[in-house]
Amino acid sequence: MNMKSSVKLRPCLWDGIVAAAVAALAVLLAVILAQQAGTASGALTCTVTLNGKVLKSVVLSTIAEGKQETFTVRGRKTAVIQMEHNRVRVKSSTCPTQDCVHTGWISKPGQSIVCPPNRLVITLSGSASSGSGSGVDVVLGQKQQ
Repeated sequence: MNMKSSVKLRPCLWDGIVAAAVAALAVLLAVILAQQAGTASGALTCTVTLNGKVLKSVVLSTIAEGKQETFTVRGRKTAVIQMEHNRVRVKSSTCPTQDCVHTGWISKPGQSIVCPPNRLVITLSGSASSGSGSGVDVVLGQKQQ
């Protein structure tokens, strides 16, 4: 039996092109993620949309502590939105299930209130700068003494 020696593999031009493309995509992804992280930071902002259109955008930290802002949204149903320093809620609504009202106050980035019958969405973005939280999302385990 005639045994050949093992095949010697050498990089070719296409190997270099593929490696360069993967590196370029990795750098592009890192830049995009860094930009998104930059836009997510900042003051806690409440955005109210009705039927996909932005009605109002408010930086909640600009509302003085102890003061309230309310406004009424009239779509398919009517909803009264109440804003305070770093928090927002639907105070009342004429929708049948009242899910938006039962959601209560929201005060953390990423939280939202949705009223499907009214096609109303209230979202919070940015960062909570109230100083009341520790910034901890979850605690696992128990402290040993």
